[in-house]
Amino acid sequence: MKKFLALVLTLAMLSSLFVMVGSAEETKEITTINPGVLTVATSPDFAPYEFYSLDEEGNPTLAGFDMALAQYIADYLGLELEVIPMDFDGTLMELAAKNVDCAMAGYSPDPAREEKMDFSDIYYTGGQSFVTVKDKADLFTSLEDTNNADYQIGAQLGSIQVKLAQENSPEADIVELSKVTDIIAELLAGHLDGAYIETAVAESYAKNYPELAVILPVPYDQEGSVVGVYKGNEALLAGINEAIAAALEDGSMDAFVAEANELASGEVYEGLLEDK
Repeated sequence: MKKFLALVLTLAMLSSLFVMVGSAEETKEITTINPGVLTVATSPDFAPYEFYSLDEEGNPTLAGFDMALAQYIADYLGLELEVIPMDFDGTLMELAAKNVDCAMAGYSPDPAREEKMDFSDIYYTGGQSFVTVKDKADLFTSLEDTNNADYQIGAQLGSIQVKLAQENSPEADIVELSKVTDIIAELLAGHLDGAYIETAVAESYAKNYPELAVILPVPYDQEGSVVGVYKGNEALLAGINEAIAAALEDGSMDAFVAEANELASGEVYEGLLEDK
């Protein structure tokens, strides 16, 4: 009997060392870069996806529905969460180099990225927009109007918005900036005539900066947001997809989006804290 109990305890201790997903026939062990930790790269300049919410004393807290979903996924998988803020282009490089487990930065499932990462299932469906300031809104009645060599058009470095700018405004001077906050600042200063920005993000900025105008929808085949997972980690990808399905089914994702939109309409800081 003692030997049997010892065996049971040993098996219980061993099982606590693994995070398992899948059916009984296809159970696979999830491995992460740091055992027991889900390491996530993000670019906190993309409200309501990820940004810093400021309290009454100005203290920043990383917020946004990507960050809420990241915590949900980590909890679902029984992992601790570590979020590493960086520039958007850095999230792509760190993920491709397998220095992080995954990245959540408002990613679209762009086929050009498939060699560098695996895509989770879509967890949020948004869109793309052309943004300008209200004083210039009359200049752009259609996307064809943006295709003018006299215009400077902004897009975030490394993002799918660069591709959209190149497709819709090839004659314009396309200015790639590392942060959406830089794009907004250049628009407000009159240094840019317009910019391509994800719709939910553009609308969030427009609430805080009434001079901005979200004026034109931009067609894009891969609409929707995904988690980027480092290439080849099939067990982690499967676990993340299970967590996403659960968050969509139990209503958590809707709650995350509502809370993020509310926080984004208050005092926020977007960008890396070391740049503040």
